[in-house]
Amino acid sequence: MRTGPATVDLFPRRPALEPAGAGVVLVVESDPGAAQVLLRQLIADGFRPVLARTAEHARVQAARRPPRLVVLGSLDSPRGALEMLQEIRAPVRPSAPWTGKTPVIVLGAYASELEMLRAFEAGADDYLARSAPYLELRARMRALLRRVDCMAAPAHRLVVGSLQIDLDAYAVSLYGLPVDLRRMELELLIHLAGDPERVFTKQELLCAVWGYRSRGSTRTVDSHASRLRRKLQTRGGRWVINVWGIGYRLI
Repeated sequence: MRTGPATVDLFPRRPALEPAGAGVVLVVESDPGAAQVLLRQLIADGFRPVLARTAEHARVQAARRPPRLVVLGSLDSPRGALEMLQEIRAPVRPSAPWTGKTPVIVLGAYASELEMLRAFEAGADDYLARSAPYLELRARMRALLRRVDCMAAPAHRLVVGSLQIDLDAYAVSLYGLPVDLRRMELELLIHLAGDPERVFTKQELLCAVWGYRSRGSTRTVDSHASRLRRKLQTRGGRWVINVWGIGYRLI
């Protein structure tokens, strides 16, 4: 009989080599067996995993140790991981343990394009089917942590006409008005703004922004580009141009 979520806070005593950007990784997983297997693998690779088995337990763990990364698996609530993800991405409140910018990888039940798109719509930074090998999850975690570190490091702005991107504040303004973007929307915008008149192919963007080394679903790029275009257009002007059959440019 389960009496409540037991805290599993496992740290290697002396990791030989901690992955670049590694910190506390919050694993949210209601399946004890799957959770323990994943924790052991993460520890072996030098990560510092903390387990939460319910949404409430995840809040407690995040308040205690703000995670560098969240791996969001199965949850027992009616909408499961998507509900938890929307909470993480909600506007920051003083009492909330989430910053709103914490990177999240969703482990979905199926390799379904619809489920993947729902996860991205809810604010996921990456999506992986639970059946995928651990080595792919590890590669994506490391790539995501590297991107987060790169986003935090520069101390400058990108300016394209009336569009300004403050890489220190992680903020975007257009015609002097703020534009609220999710993490991957912002990273896509930064990549496009780095060479605003160049047309980037979808495969280039998948590799540079999402870290895919081989061919992935270009629907990932399309869905993020579509949301980014709509958000920028509310401030006026035409941004994020779809070059049919090739990819995207900013202006």
